[in-house]
Parts: sequence; C-alpha cells; structure tokens
Amino acid sequence: MIAILTAAGVAMIASLAGTRLLMLIFKRLGKGQPILGAEDRGPVQHMSKQGTPTMGGIAILFAGALGWFVAHLRDGLPFSDQSMIIWAAIFILASIGFIDDYLKVQRQHNRGLFWKKKGYLTLLVCVLLTWWLTAATGVSETLSFTRSDLPGITFTWPLFVIWTALLVWGTANAVNVTDGLDGLAAGSASFGFIAFTVIAYWAFRNPSLYHDVVNPLDLAVLSASLAGACGGFLWWNAAPARIFMGDVGALGLGTALGFLAITTNTQLLLPIIAGINVLEAGSVAVQMGVFKASGRKKRLFRNSPIHHHFEQIGWPETTVIIRFWIISAICVATAMAIFIADFTNLQSLTGFRH
Repeated sequence: MIAILTAAGVAMIASLAGTRLLMLIFKRLGKGQPILGAEDRGPVQHMSKQGTPTMGGIAILFAGALGWFVAHLRDGLPFSDQSMIIWAAIFILASIGFIDDYLKVQRQHNRGLFWKKKGYLTLLVCVLLTWWLTAATGVSETLSFTRSDLPGITFTWPLFVIWTALLVWGTANAVNVTDGLDGLAAGSASFGFIAFTVIAYWAFRNPSLYHDVVNPLDLAVLSASLAGACGGFLWWNAAPARIFMGDVGALGLGTALGFLAITTNTQLLLPIIAGINVLEAGSVAVQMGVFKASGRKKRLFRNSPIHHHFEQIGWPETTVIIRFWIISAICVATAMAIFIADFTNLQSLTGFRH
C-alpha cells in the first residue's frame, strides 16, 4: 500500500509542476491549440479557446512514469515485464498523438497529418503491442469479465492478439474523442485508474483466487501513478482550462486503460469502467451512421461527440463536464460493485477466507 500511495503522490506533484512548466514553454513559443470553425461543423462556442497551450499530456505521462519508478526504490517491489511493456505501449501510442498535435499547432488547423490514416496506423501498432505482451508475458489468453475463468473462453493465439488489439485501439480512440471539454477526459480517466488500482491490489491480496493476474502489485502501482498524474494535471486543465491534454495524452491514457484491462483479466468490465468514453465514441458512430444512411442530409445530434450536443441545446460547459463526471463515477462504481460481488460469490464457493 505504501508503494501505491508513493506512486500516486509523486506523480501528482510532478504532474502539477510539470504541467505548469509546459504552459510557460508553450506560451513563449506563441502557438496553441487550433479550434475547428463553423466551416468544419466544429464547436464554434469554443473559438475563444483558440491558442490555448496543448500537449499537456506529456506532463501526465512522464509524471506517471516518475511516480511508478520512485515507488520501486522501496525494497520488495521488482520491475515487472508486464508493466514495462505497458509503459512502452503508452509512450509509443502517445508519440503518434504528439506528432499529430505538433502538426496541428504548426499548421494552425485542427487536423493533423494522420487525420484519415491515424486510425489504421494506431490499429496496426496496437496489434504489434498486444502481440508483444502475449508473447513475452504470462497474460491469460481467455475472454475475461472479472477474472480469467469468467466466462473463460480460451482464444487461439492470433485471435487473442486481434481481440485485445481492438480493445486497446477502441479505448485509446474513445478517450481521444472524450477529450473535448476542459477536464472531462482527465477527470473520467482518473476514475478509471482508481478502479484498476483497486482491482489489481485486490488480486495482490487474494492470490489464490486471482492467481492468473501476473505481478498485480506492480500493476496497482502503475495505475495509481496515472491516477495521481491525472489529478495533478486537472489543477490546470479544469474549466477554464489553461492547457489542453492533446492527442499525446488522450492516446496514452486510453492505451493504459486498455492494457490494464488485459493484464488484470477484466476485458469485458472495461466498457463499464470506461462507460463515459463508450458513450462519447458511440455518439460519434451513431451520428456518422445516421448521416450516411440519410444520404448525408440528417443528423441525430446537433453536434458530436455528444458533449457538444448538450452544449448546443443550452447546457453550460461546466454543467456538461460535472454531469459527465457523475456518469463516469456511476459507471466505475457499478463496475466495482460487479467485481466485488463476483469476489464474494467466488469466496463462498471455494470456502476461501481473506
């Protein structure tokens, strides 16, 4: 527990200071986030935010990595191969986001080089990364809900890699879609990381019931460090935001959530934990489906993702953010209730006592 608290505390302080430093650097450079205008059906109500420093996700990820590293300075907590692969995956996907953010700022247009190709590129990278995780570690290659044997459907090696790649890819892009209002993505992601901290630590304390979770304490420390880093970033990102997360942060955090679900054997629980991200990404998919089905004439929402729809019907931005945070918290609480209920049931079936 001390390692978990250390990771979260160090990451939060480092993120708080690191984000402030990034703000000063980006302000001196004189360029910030471009905003889509009316010609691109963008959120014109946000045009006043144009020029706000972006790429604050750099501070989140490096602060999280620092918190995780410092926690390992205590004896008894080795560096696990799973966590190191997760960090590699986080920074690889974040690098793609960084390139896109950089090009947006340089061109002063909210579409980077990978606007249409980024999806295919990130999916390919996710396949390679989940193959690496599967080949190099003892991760359970089953379809899992709250544990590896529920429902416990065993995948063939290639199918497991494809399934988990889609899971990570979908989560990374869903968090990226959510990152459209001040503090929305960082706040909801912090709830998710807190959930995975509890799940991983629970597995660590009950190894006889969750023996298929490899290195659960290190996974808990990793998750706690990212939760703390999101908290420190929110100090500057809360409305009105003085810096944005950018694709570098959104893709990195989404990747982390996806890999934590794989390594803690909670793949099917992830859509509940990340329920607000599913809602946001789903609203975009539905909007595009209706638009194409109607011959490009009708839209279901006034704008998508759905947070912009609520803004356009009159909700203040802060109202949308807080209500979406509440929805996110409810989703996480529901997921944790399901996880604990299954633990209680498993405990009674096996006669295990904590």
